[in-house]
Amino acid sequence: MKFVKEEEENREDYIFQKNEKTRFGAKFIIITLVLLAIAVVASGLYFEWF
Repeated sequence: MKFVKEEEENREDYIFQKNEKTRFGAKFIIITLVLLAIAVVASGLYFEWF
């Protein structure tokens, strides 16, 4: 099993594929994690936990 599939290959046994769906999903997850981290820091400052 390979990790990343190139667009010209026609196989399905890859973890990630280089297509729009994978790029959108990766960006969405990264943005969501960053926003959650900012929310944790903001709530910690607001409730004076830090």
